[in-house]
Amino acid sequence: MNNSDKIILGIDPGTTIMGYGIIEINGIAMKLVAAGVIDLSKIDDHHLKLKKIFERSIGLIEEYHPDEFAVEAPFFGKNVQSMLKLGRAQGIAIAAALSRNIPVFEYLPRKIKQSITGNGNASKEQVAAMLQTLLKFSEQPKFLDATDGLAAAVCHHFQSNNKSAKQKGFSGWKAFIAENPGRKLSS
Repeated sequence: MNNSDKIILGIDPGTTIMGYGIIEINGIAMKLVAAGVIDLSKIDDHHLKLKKIFERSIGLIEEYHPDEFAVEAPFFGKNVQSMLKLGRAQGIAIAAALSRNIPVFEYLPRKIKQSITGNGNASKEQVAAMLQTLLKFSEQPKFLDATDGLAAAVCHHFQSNNKSAKQKGFSGWKAFIAENPGRKLSS
């Protein structure tokens, strides 16, 4: 992994099952490094779940040395308590990345699905099937949370490629002139 351009860790936060995926980028080639889940179902105390999320996130960071961290943002649901717990799980994972000075990028579930499948309303199964094609792995994981974490990493790769491919924009004439001091406009 030493000659990779970039390693991206993607996280699908959860308080029962938390998915993760790690990809390696070499030029335009994208390779699956690892995908899996952190099973928190046997832990009853919510605070102990958060501790485990932090410890396992740090463990993944220390094992794979990601350059960037992509995480799925919690979406608004009807159950406020569930959303609060999910937000805490996401925050803890983000804190783990930040504690190791890894830049964090957050994506809405709809954006991730759109990026992977072209459809923001795609099912978890559709996202997993497309990732299987993109990353050429044969067996889908037992939990689709793993492919959701992987999807966050792949989405981030696609988004960062789009940003670098776009032409530089300017916020107005003042910005344009500041960036182009010697340029003269002909009349």
